[in-house]
Amino acid sequence: MTVFRTVGMATLALAISTGVEAQQSADELAQKAANPIADLMSIPFQNNVDFGLGPYDRTRNVLNIQPVIPLAEGKLITRTIIPFVWLPDVTAESGSFSSGLSDIVFTAFYVPQSGSFMWGVGPVLEIPTGGENRGTQKWSLGGSAVALSVQGPWTLGVLANNVWSVAGDADRDAVNKGLLQYFIVRQLGNGWYVNSAPVITVNWKAAEGQKWVVPFGVGGGKLVFLGKLPVNVQSQVFYNVVKPDIGPDWQLRLQVQVLLPAPGSR
Repeated sequence: MTVFRTVGMATLALAISTGVEAQQSADELAQKAANPIADLMSIPFQNNVDFGLGPYDRTRNVLNIQPVIPLAEGKLITRTIIPFVWLPDVTAESGSFSSGLSDIVFTAFYVPQSGSFMWGVGPVLEIPTGGENRGTQKWSLGGSAVALSVQGPWTLGVLANNVWSVAGDADRDAVNKGLLQYFIVRQLGNGWYVNSAPVITVNWKAAEGQKWVVPFGVGGGKLVFLGKLPVNVQSQVFYNVVKPDIGPDWQLRLQVQVLLPAPGSR
């Protein structure tokens, strides 16, 4: 009996220890997943559904595949957004206008140091891969910056960029547009969290009153393990308090983010 009791107690202690380690790992990875310039390779699959476009309240779908790759021991972070879109014919009650690959956006951040406060700066390049119907047909270049603070269970930050067209089809309109994304994340433990990360956009070339899309919303998610593979799953809902006349009323975002070790790590 003493032997069985000892083995049982040891097994229970091991199970509790393993559970605690797994929980800590999930919490740490969930916090890293909230950081766009963490020294962590990830592949987010982010699907955005926009509702209420145009006079017939049409729906648009954008799937962004966004690989994030840290290089040079985390001092250089590259982020590529590869969007696949389904665009409705907003002038009719049904039917699509175009679908397929849109313009790809590549950003590289120089991140000088890590800690509770981090920042990064670098160039952003928009590549005209969307063709006539799904893109600008312009090569656009600009700058991007990100800053964030991690304080206990909170991650607070902001990311901004702006691009200007520098080459491309001379018959197409020049590009001058920007993006601002703030993110607020509160870790709840065991991989769970609540967050808000709306993307505010502006088209400086648009007419007055048609430049901005300003969403507000909230969501949440959880870091889970598929075997040993960490996967971050989340959803958010946004209402556009400012938008162009034909812009969408609200957006549903669903994201699955696969986390991988940084290149060169063990």
